[in-house]
Amino acid sequence: MSVLLYEKRDHVAHVTLNRPEKLNAINIEMRDSLRQAFIQVRDDPDVWVAIVAGAGRAFSSGHDLGELHAEGRTPSPGWDQPFFPLPLKVWKPLIAAIDGYAVAGGLSLALECDIRVCTERSFFANTEHRIGRLADLPPLAEMMPMGNALYMTLTGAQIPASEALRWGLVYKVLPDKEAMMQEAQRIAEEIKMCAPLAVQAVKRVFYETQGLPPEHVDRMVKALDPLIMQTEDALEGPRAFVEKRKPLWKAR
Repeated sequence: MSVLLYEKRDHVAHVTLNRPEKLNAINIEMRDSLRQAFIQVRDDPDVWVAIVAGAGRAFSSGHDLGELHAEGRTPSPGWDQPFFPLPLKVWKPLIAAIDGYAVAGGLSLALECDIRVCTERSFFANTEHRIGRLADLPPLAEMMPMGNALYMTLTGAQIPASEALRWGLVYKVLPDKEAMMQEAQRIAEEIKMCAPLAVQAVKRVFYETQGLPPEHVDRMVKALDPLIMQTEDALEGPRAFVEKRKPLWKAR
């Protein structure tokens, strides 16, 4: 059985972590599969948005420590290869659909997605310090008040869905997995209403200029805007508006 499921439907890629018996812990096989899946999302022009979810009762419990540190060994060099979306420069929108635990590396994966929805039974924790490793603080510090991010990181405490929503870690909390997946699909459909290449450019500007002065943002926008204006979709959008119909995007 594959540890990662990948399916493409109507411009939406569905990436599902599939080790439910291990709470979707990320072992070497899943790491390599995630890397290939995100590269496929990045490079396939027919994919405009992706939904990342977990099978069973967890999104992901993080790295498989039993395999990562088997027999007391230090992690293999392969673990240093990028397999999360941002280092791979995946500029297509990613939606994390979180049901159950999003802990340690599982939380990091969720944080690398752009929009997060979860179920009421979900919990979030930054637990690396509890096993003597360095916790992933910067993304949390950018998404919520510093004090809350430090509380999560320094204590390793589990944060319930209601707190995650109040702190801005997730966009919406749904009652169950079915409702959550429906909401994730609804968001994907809203994203698909926008010109795909323009959306990708906006995401790239957002992430590559975080923390930089406004003039850097303006400079990057001015560099990308002429490229977007030369696309077929840049002509289709205004044409569809004038003709009072939905645009037929081609992502080119």
